[in-house]
Amino acid sequence: MSKNPFRFKQFEVHQDRCAMKIGTASVLLGAWAQVSSNPSSILDIGAGTGILALMMGQRTSAEIIDAIEIEPDAYEQCVDNFECSPWCDRLFCYHADFSEFVSEIDDHYDLIISNPPFFSESIASPNPKRDQARRAASLPYEDLLHGVSYLLTPQGHFNTIIPYKEHLHFIALAEKEDLFPSRLTYVKGTPSTEIKMVLMEFSPVKTTTLTSELIIELHRHIYTEQYINLTKDFYLEM
Repeated sequence: MSKNPFRFKQFEVHQDRCAMKIGTASVLLGAWAQVSSNPSSILDIGAGTGILALMMGQRTSAEIIDAIEIEPDAYEQCVDNFECSPWCDRLFCYHADFSEFVSEIDDHYDLIISNPPFFSESIASPNPKRDQARRAASLPYEDLLHGVSYLLTPQGHFNTIIPYKEHLHFIALAEKEDLFPSRLTYVKGTPSTEIKMVLMEFSPVKTTTLTSELIIELHRHIYTEQYINLTKDFYLEM
């Protein structure tokens, strides 16, 4: 295990073998996802370090919290993080391609959560593993949504976070799979900056879409009360 894990209030995450490190987007998504319906089964697609599944372990009493990760090193680290957590008996990670997973598994999930690859440009970095984790071609939105539609229970919810510039396209693709937006939260870094990301919840049941805005900071390292209230159960500093 790495010497300097990312420490949260109730668990820690080692990430030295993962190309994509823990970032604000994942923590926001894990804290924002609605769990008031008490889901009994949860799936994290593209788990990476396992951060989202671990957050679901803290926030819910779900008996089944599954995760999928295709990159070998990230998969092994995710498994290690699960085994060292307080919820190791409820967490399981599959080393699998998502399309293969969908075609082979019979289970369905009350809550599905995913921080998917977030850029589509064919720009290479010196780290091919990081490129795979970030590039939408490794898990196209169409494939993600098709699989989610199949795996989600009729009353279930799918939560994700998407760049603002892509969110309308994502909604259009989701509706083709009979997944409809029930909550959208537009995320800004500061009051004066443009919207960067959109937290999104989808359901097979078409309802009125609730919208809101989240601002992370008032000034550098001066966080808004809304952001603090959302993340205080996790970040040590909050």
